[in-house]
Amino acid sequence: MRMTRFKALLLLLLITGPAHSALTIEITQGVEGAVPIAVVPFGWTGAGQAPENISAIIGADLDRSGRFESLPDRDLVAHPTEATQVQFQNWRMVNVDYLVVGKIVPTGAGRYDVQFQLFDVFRSKQLIGYSFPTSQADLRRVAHHISDLIYKEITGERGAFNTQVAYVTTSGSGKNKTYTLLVADSDGYNPQTILTSQQPLMSPSWSPDARQVAYVSFENKTAEIYVQEIGTGARRKIASFKGINGAPAWSPDGRRLALTLSRDGNPELYVMDINGTNLRRLTNSAAIDTEPVWTPDGRSIVFTSDRGGSAQLYRMPATGGAPQRLTFEGNYNAGADISPDGRKIALVNGEGGRYRIAVYDLETRRMRILTDGNLDESPSFAPNGSMIIYATGAGNREVLSAVSVDGRFKQRLSLQAGNVREPVWSPFAE
Repeated sequence: MRMTRFKALLLLLLITGPAHSALTIEITQGVEGAVPIAVVPFGWTGAGQAPENISAIIGADLDRSGRFESLPDRDLVAHPTEATQVQFQNWRMVNVDYLVVGKIVPTGAGRYDVQFQLFDVFRSKQLIGYSFPTSQADLRRVAHHISDLIYKEITGERGAFNTQVAYVTTSGSGKNKTYTLLVADSDGYNPQTILTSQQPLMSPSWSPDARQVAYVSFENKTAEIYVQEIGTGARRKIASFKGINGAPAWSPDGRRLALTLSRDGNPELYVMDINGTNLRRLTNSAAIDTEPVWTPDGRSIVFTSDRGGSAQLYRMPATGGAPQRLTFEGNYNAGADISPDGRKIALVNGEGGRYRIAVYDLETRRMRILTDGNLDESPSFAPNGSMIIYATGAGNREVLSAVSVDGRFKQRLSLQAGNVREPVWSPFAE
């Protein structure tokens, strides 16, 4: 039986003292009124088959956003690859608002130019068009970048397709149980193993530049915090104090980590420099204080505490000071993540034995339940704030799901084998 992260910390307090498969995405709840768009298969001017199905990646990206509905290939009325071949009246007949066409041109030695154009069908007008020189290894990345450009042009908001998700998988059982920390593209492709261990791996946290991940490892039979570079695999241990070392969270400037330590006997919040120096204690309570997360301006920290008799969210200055209780609705509110604009908090709300993902508006102080599971946990905002990824159960398996911030659009991400949990969506890689 799984448990929420706050309850897991209670267990750690007692004991401290301890898959390369791509994710498969299934849209489980669509949105009425999604913008109809046609993404025509990209032309290929080389020999044999095209090295990547760019149009399929773009169409799937746009569908996953919940804001668009791409026209199935079987319903396409033509297959243009450039502006001169587009007959707008044909596309108006199938009621699409926007049209994407393009081509892949080989330029030699595994290099390509990927060209695309986006059209407003009803205004018979090109909106944007670009050409990207790239290698075969980066074709999927270019496709995601094109999706971002399309999303931004139509919605006015930045797309988050060319980002990544970190998550933990488990496989096997008993002494043969294996934990793996992975990083994959936002659509589940290109999974990269960060660490594999026979001991638990927990609480991955992205650096603001999306180049490093902090996490908790029990590989030495006790909780320790590491920071690891995604590109090189180089890692360093930064917290290995007596007792709990848990819940690392990067400051917005990337210079510090907030974390939970029980080095003085009780789980409290601390802040330390990313090199492991300048440790400073923030809280001093008989309660359990954990799961810190920084506000985007770096001025405050939101955290989970049971100082009021049950797990609730509190906010305090990042320099220390008196915490202010934020949540009152339900007997359990924990696992906060703050939206990129700093206006909302995603959290786990518990009531009547059910744990569901909710959003708390910091301005109106109202909470909205987004999911209907029994044990949903670990919410994490997309870097554009449009979606929230979280862990949940599906039958006897642990999977990831995502829900739009308004609760209207839902999707499920699962492995072919094993369980997956503790997802964290990366920031934008600048």
